[in-house]
Parts: sequence; structure tokens; C-alpha cells
Amino acid sequence: MFMGEYHHTIDDKGRITIPAKLRYELGEQFIVTKGLDGCLFIYPKEEWNNIANKYKELPNTKDARNYLRFFLSGATIGEFDKQGRLNIPGPLIKYADLKKECVVIGVNERLEIWSKERFEQFLLDNEDSISDIADKLFAPKI
Repeated sequence: MFMGEYHHTIDDKGRITIPAKLRYELGEQFIVTKGLDGCLFIYPKEEWNNIANKYKELPNTKDARNYLRFFLSGATIGEFDKQGRLNIPGPLIKYADLKKECVVIGVNERLEIWSKERFEQFLLDNEDSISDIADKLFAPKI
């Protein structure tokens, strides 16, 4: 399970350092793709395979096709260099609006990479509603 919040910088070549503990959990190869809400998702290969199998079960509807195009078109296999850095492709950097300061967060089965500005805005936009969201998700069904 991935969890925690880590602040790192991305260099001019699109490289960002991922903490050693998270690198170990991701493994040698993993998948980086466009995420929801303007961030990037990083999945261990095993988890990615589980997701890909679920996608095979989706109906051939316009919504399913559009979602798969969005989610899979940016997907790439990631590996760490000898310094523990991930090289993020240009289109993914542009999609997530990654500049100098970034936030890497653990979200259960995946990591997310956010621009610092987008993540701070996400927190501001949602801080008042988190309690209500928790009530909806976890309240016992009557």
C-alpha cells in the first residue's frame, strides 16, 4: 500500500527522484500514465495488469472508448536510473503541468505526481467537504 506525501523537484530533462521506499514497492518496471484531476498515476506492473484486465470487460460504448483513449494513450513503462530518478515523457509533463516543484503522494495501490500548485489547489478546494465525503463513503447503510 502506498501512502505519504513527498516534495521533490523535476529537472529540465523531466527527471524526478522517487523516495527509496516507494521505488522498492514499485519494482524495477512500472506504468506511468495520465491520471484524473490533472495529475499522473504510477502503478506497479502487477496492479496495472489487474486494471488492464478490467478494461477488457468494458463495453464498446463511446464513454468507454473515450476513457480508454485518455487513460491508455499516455501510458508508458517507467524505470529508475542509477540515481533513483524517473524520467517523465514530455506529453505527461505537459498534461500534469509539472514545473519545478512537485508533490508525490501514495494513494493505496498507486502513486500520484502533482504539480505543487495543483495539489495545493486540490487541498483547498476539498478541505471543507472531506468530512461529508467520508460520511457518504463509509456511513453504514440503513
